[in-house]
Amino acid sequence: MGSGLNARNGRLIAVKREKALALLMGAALCWSLGGVLIKWVDWNPMAIAGARSLIAAVFVWFAFPGMRFTWSFYQIAGAFAYAANMVTFVLANKMTTAANAVLLQYTAPAWVALFSAWFLRERIRRSDWVVISLVMGGIVLFFMDRLTFSGFWGNISAIASGFVFGWVFLLFRRQKEHAPYGSLFLGNVLAGIICLPFMFQGSPGAKGIVGLFLLGVVQIGVAYSLYSVASRHVTAIDAALILLLEPLLNPVWTYLGHGEIPGRWAMVGGAIILGAITWQAVGKRVSGIQRPVSGV
Repeated sequence: MGSGLNARNGRLIAVKREKALALLMGAALCWSLGGVLIKWVDWNPMAIAGARSLIAAVFVWFAFPGMRFTWSFYQIAGAFAYAANMVTFVLANKMTTAANAVLLQYTAPAWVALFSAWFLRERIRRSDWVVISLVMGGIVLFFMDRLTFSGFWGNISAIASGFVFGWVFLLFRRQKEHAPYGSLFLGNVLAGIICLPFMFQGSPGAKGIVGLFLLGVVQIGVAYSLYSVASRHVTAIDAALILLLEPLLNPVWTYLGHGEIPGRWAMVGGAIILGAITWQAVGKRVSGIQRPVSGV
């Protein structure tokens, strides 16, 4: 009887894991739509960031009714870091290619590795410094393509997005006793308030309103919901590797929707960054690291 119960429990765990992996793939798919949808909306990028965040805040409020507001330093700091990430990612997508924006944002785990010893008191191994060095080298390659003035600052904004996104994860980790949905909600509201003045400068049009709705509800809201459910039933490696679908699919949708092709050196640099982050995830180089929820 005991063996039969164990077998049923094993099958139940396997089914939950399979469903969780499917949910993670769904989350990655939703996040990967960020580049094509942001470029689809013909509006000030600050206005796009604010409107997307306000729509996402409404969705999060109803999707996570049990969220707690502790008003702690880490919850507030996490909200500010999240808001900064939302704004810089949209700016990056408007000023450089979607591929550059998402691949440079994927430097976040390297920033986590760099600061985790000091901030989380988690030991960094020698191999982590190899990963950080590879990522930094990959960043340099993005600037070897011929860039316009706007493209240069778009890459800078994308790097800033990766940096603050790393801090989102670090600050969310410090709230591990409570789910950090409070920071998520407050961050979206904060981004909306910061960008509110820009929303009165023109109109996104009917097509833009549809794009903003999809960005707030699908690309942010639905993606976070799928991730929050799935992350409880999979390992950190599963989450990190499956969510790598996002930076792989993002340029594909943008190419199909806008004909945008990343530069040769950016593709090489992106391959180095993805390879380094994959190696870090598979090797469990930083204790407990999961992909800190993308698609911003």
